[in-house]
Amino acid sequence: MRSLSVVDRLFLLLENRKQPMHVAGLCIFEQPSTAHDDFVGQLVKQIYDGKFTPSFPFNQVLRRFGFWDTDDNFDLSHHFHHVALPTDASGRGSMTALMAYISREHGRMLDRSRPLWEFHLIEGLAPEKDGAPPRFAIYVKIHHAMADGIAAMRLLQLSLCESPDERTLLPFWSLTTKNRNQIDALLPIHKPAWHIIKEQLGTIKPVCSEIWRSLLKRSDTSVLSTFDTPKSMLNQRIGSARQLAMQSFDKSRFVRIAEHFGTTTNDVILAVCAGALREYLLSQNALPDKPLSAFVPVSLRKDKSALGNQISFLLTNLGTHLDSPMARLATIKSSIDDGKRRFARMNQAQIINYSALIYGWAGLNLITRAHPTRQAFNLIISNVPAMDRPLYLNGARLTGIFPASVLFDGQALNITLTNFQNTIDVGITACSDALPNSERLLEFMQNELDRLTALLK
Repeated sequence: MRSLSVVDRLFLLLENRKQPMHVAGLCIFEQPSTAHDDFVGQLVKQIYDGKFTPSFPFNQVLRRFGFWDTDDNFDLSHHFHHVALPTDASGRGSMTALMAYISREHGRMLDRSRPLWEFHLIEGLAPEKDGAPPRFAIYVKIHHAMADGIAAMRLLQLSLCESPDERTLLPFWSLTTKNRNQIDALLPIHKPAWHIIKEQLGTIKPVCSEIWRSLLKRSDTSVLSTFDTPKSMLNQRIGSARQLAMQSFDKSRFVRIAEHFGTTTNDVILAVCAGALREYLLSQNALPDKPLSAFVPVSLRKDKSALGNQISFLLTNLGTHLDSPMARLATIKSSIDDGKRRFARMNQAQIINYSALIYGWAGLNLITRAHPTRQAFNLIISNVPAMDRPLYLNGARLTGIFPASVLFDGQALNITLTNFQNTIDVGITACSDALPNSERLLEFMQNELDRLTALLK
């Protein structure tokens, strides 16, 4: 049996019917041009015939007192689902039907009596354009106590091939059986007690110094604290219903804007999100006078092996009170640069302790759900790295990889993106009870990208 970490236990503590704690990803594939009509059916047969043995952590089930234990009664049929989309007049399923299906699934809790993951193979998706090969999708959800979004994305990518000619099928739940070192890499690193005490004592001085620096900047209106976050319609009690919306954007447009204005591509991504949020809230007559703030996750990983939750956050001023797209971008760049400089002065342990002190009250508010309208930040905007080269599943080309994330009571919207090859793939997760027509955020992101592009001329 293996003990859960404090953070992983927290995700279990936070979970309820209206607040499921799983992350997910949607992969869309284009079938090989030479594939038969039963291509997806053959994939299903391969998966069942292969009798792939689940490996850690996908063979683990929760036991009492916060321990993982091997599930001796593992049954793949409880985790693997093969479905076909309802068809329209063309005889194919639409993206609208796909979004409806995964929105329903994303709102459902995972069964804690079994290993906390599911794999949905979805066939019948219409070609991207006339004459193109048929498409299918894979929707995977994994409990956040098992893996964070970055780890889940890595697992999904490792199960794919880099050659269109390779026909080796190894599902992500069996990956680590290939190599004992991979299994060992997933285990927590056990440090001696004296080492932990020494490490924690060493964080006191630098953490206090950073808090003092933050206090000295309180007069700077461009610098936000957790107490400056405005009330907004994004921050209210949530229900169990989810609305997922996903779209790919041309990465080269973000890169050109970043090069022109001397920012990073991530700064531009945040600016596009900020402009879309401003336009959406204006359409709802609900734009706050003060700027929205976003929690932007920063990975603290030193390597690509660990599956646990290893993240901290930058509190970012989105400049949504500003009418100018250029002014919003400048505000975001300044806010992000300030946070990066702060983290650069600290090691991993110091960053974690600093974040715990600064954002501790926010975490307590999320756990207790006492004041959903009073939040330390308005939403989380996360950019998850993906592969920059083509990937295939039995010759089927991966054309898009879209993340879906967790919502909290008081946090009705999440925007998560992946950089995949030449696109920025955007996944919007919203509570449909709290935010009507949240899918329009994709339209508004396109509008803001167009506005920033126009400034290049």
